[in-house]
Amino acid sequence: MKLKDLLLNTLSFKEILNQFSIDKSDIVIENEELLLSTSQLTRKEIVKEHICIQGKSKNSVVNFFGTLHYNLLSGLAVFEPEFVETNNLTAA
Repeated sequence: MKLKDLLLNTLSFKEILNQFSIDKSDIVIENEELLLSTSQLTRKEIVKEHICIQGKSKNSVVNFFGTLHYNLLSGLAVFEPEFVETNNLTAA
């Protein structure tokens, strides 16, 4: 299962997206494939990584920097935000 799907199962992550008016289809987890690579997963039960999640709203691009806690056995993922960067989109 993708990390994005696991995070969207948690109410707190959905609330973060709602706060910034970001639709769930407009988020991308940077390096998600690398985080879920088989070499990484076979060595650990719990993955704890610093990641960036990028979301797009109508007027801005928002980068959420923080720590992902991912339990491989239970399939739970929690994102602990540490810093948020907002870049306003300008009309061309």
